Amino acid sequence: MNFELNEDQIAFQQSARDFAERELAPHAAEWDAESIFPLDTIRKSGDMGFLGLYTPEAYGGLGLSRLDSAIVFEELAAGCTSTAAYLTIHNMVSWMIASFGGKPLAEQWVPKMVTGEVLGSYCLTEPGAGSDAASLKTRAEKKGEVYVLNGGKMFISGAGSTQVLVVMARTGGPGPKGISAFVVPADAPGVSYGKKEKKMGWNSQPTRAITFDNVEIPVENRLGEEGQGFAFAMKGLDGGRINIATCAVGTAQAALNAAQRYVQERQQFGHPLAELQTVQFRLADMLTELVAARQMVRLAAWKLDNASADASAYCAMAKRLATDLSFNIANNALQLFGGYGYLQDFPLERHVRDLRVHQILEGTNEVMRMIVARKLLQDGALETLR
Repeated sequence: MNFELNEDQIAFQQSARDFAERELAPHAAEWDAESIFPLDTIRKSGDMGFLGLYTPEAYGGLGLSRLDSAIVFEELAAGCTSTAAYLTIHNMVSWMIASFGGKPLAEQWVPKMVTGEVLGSYCLTEPGAGSDAASLKTRAEKKGEVYVLNGGKMFISGAGSTQVLVVMARTGGPGPKGISAFVVPADAPGVSYGKKEKKMGWNSQPTRAITFDNVEIPVENRLGEEGQGFAFAMKGLDGGRINIATCAVGTAQAALNAAQRYVQERQQFGHPLAELQTVQFRLADMLTELVAARQMVRLAAWKLDNASADASAYCAMAKRLATDLSFNIANNALQLFGGYGYLQDFPLERHVRDLRVHQILEGTNEVMRMIVARKLLQDGALETLR
């Protein structure tokens, strides 16, 4: 096992770090305070390849591994958690269309998504089907050469500002086998958007509900065959969980860096805070937890890249561990800042707010525990998890 990054990975990491420091970090507080979706910056990230990291090269993407992509997303999140998280969602949508759509459909959408001309949203969650995604009610009825889509989605990142939607809808009976996936133009007749949600964090990307009222979708816009949509959605979420976890790690790293600088500069009782043993112990625990989270995420990404039978369980473990630990690291960093950490003049309160949702989305951490426990209790599962 070699835990060192190779030359290509170091180059990807440095380019992402430079972009984050130049284009994201200086504006993150403003985007958060004014709820600005930085479209120009997002499209600029397309010039760097960040909108198609693991999208196949045949459609203009970089075709990177999930591990390489995680390294990039971590650096971007250190600049702006919320914007980097949207980039991961866009990457997931682009990858799904390229991987599961027919060639004409992929050629229609994916090259434009890689450049940022077209941005995407992932539409799975519904008001009555959050953690229980297989119970979704949105329906697509086949009528001749089109499907007619009716229903609604909620908590959709980018909704109202994106141009293409990947929508999971029911084409058959109850349960996961009755779900199919579709590519829907965001401005198709019958698509409407709810109000922009006011959120605790993730304010640099809009979140809205979407309603589908007799929206006609060509049969060619279906991803794969009928009934494969839920499986596609779960494959997307395996990668999505790595993405969200690595964004959490990047934010935790930024919080730890800020705390390290602060305790060395801040004087109390005639000495820098860094000379206090209690502060040193806290920093040591924060760093240890950060390294553990990062390595867990990279292990899960490696499992996914190698199509391991237990990859989904590892993705769930990584998401649960990394998001919980990262939130705690940022919260401890805020504590080290004292009252200053609570002020918007410093980034710590934003890090804490942005990180809180990482423990909820892409499957709550309680659901992650369910996934891991089920794998653990299956016959033979203990061997694959050793």
